[in-house]
Amino acid sequence: MRPGVRLAVDVGTVRIGVARSDALGMLASPLETVPRGDGDLDRIVALADEHAAIEVYVGRPSALSGRVTASTQDALGFAAALAERLPGRVRLVDERLTTVSAQGALRASGRDSRAGRAVIDQVAAAIMLEHALDSERQSGNRPGAEVPAPGGDRG
Repeated sequence: MRPGVRLAVDVGTVRIGVARSDALGMLASPLETVPRGDGDLDRIVALADEHAAIEVYVGRPSALSGRVTASTQDALGFAAALAERLPGRVRLVDERLTTVSAQGALRASGRDSRAGRAVIDQVAAAIMLEHALDSERQSGNRPGAEVPAPGGDRG
């Protein structure tokens, strides 16, 4: 397992949930909810720099069947724009069912999911990050797929 902090972002139409790992890549914790819109990319880049993140995982939503949806396209566009600002550090990972899992975890802890929508996004990002960390620990490979910067010569 490579040492270094990783961030995960759960991109929604209204909010972006952000989670971070510890420096050893062992634990994932909810970090922040960023409002979607003007300045969202700036804030994610600032968080990546502030935490010296070696990678930022962007959740790739898709239908359970795996088909591409409008949310998939939105997340891919966000990931591409982020990769332009953080070249070589942005990767796409599967995020199916993370929000459902986050809602269940909050319900189990006694929190009202309506009152905790911003927290749900952070918890969903933390669940996604846990899956990515587990994948790297088990396989020894970087999880997900690299997002090349637009116009870059990466494949």
